[in-house]
Amino acid sequence: MRLSIIIPVLNESETLVVSLTRLQQYRQQGHEVIVVDGGSCDNSFDCALGLVDKLLMSKPGRATQMNIGAEQAAGEVLVFLHADTELPVLFNNLITDALNKNHQWGRFNVSLSGRHILFRIIETMMNWRSCLTGVATGDQAIFVRRSVFQQVAGYPEIKLMEDIELCRKLKFFGKPACIKSRVITSSRKWEKNGILKTLWLMWQLRLLHFFGVSSEKLFSRYYR
Repeated sequence: MRLSIIIPVLNESETLVVSLTRLQQYRQQGHEVIVVDGGSCDNSFDCALGLVDKLLMSKPGRATQMNIGAEQAAGEVLVFLHADTELPVLFNNLITDALNKNHQWGRFNVSLSGRHILFRIIETMMNWRSCLTGVATGDQAIFVRRSVFQQVAGYPEIKLMEDIELCRKLKFFGKPACIKSRVITSSRKWEKNGILKTLWLMWQLRLLHFFGVSSEKLFSRYYR
């Protein structure tokens, strides 16, 4: 089962080479790595040269970038990966095993890279909530059969919460595979802006999204 790993990028030169280097062994096994640059101002585009199978340009926006990557993907399975997230060893086998058990899509448990004890509590809550609700966030490396992704018309092209909306559509095809092996995602934003402050912001955004606040307003609130 061939995987296409799609990585949306915007000014990720500090982490991109390390992230892509980890994936080279899987390219050698026949899997595909696609980077979609959303108009980086740094040298992210150049960093990806020679380390990917396809290097694409796009207007900024994770949903748009991931959809463009999916359109160009050749694999049977799409894996959507943030540039600052590390997949577990042999993730390809874990995904294949999950899909062979009649799942159509899934996600991984997540660990935050920081050492603070609050991160252990937060990641436990994230993993528990995700498996209970069937809704994953983008930093959990959502994967899906390409045919199913095409049936739901891909990510809705909104500025924020595109991962939540995709999961809502995918749930019509069954519950996600909740792989217990963990991806490790960067806690840099949490550490920069304050752990509790960031946690409160995340919950506010999810609540506002639930009550129908537009993604444009949520985006402005997130990046203000």
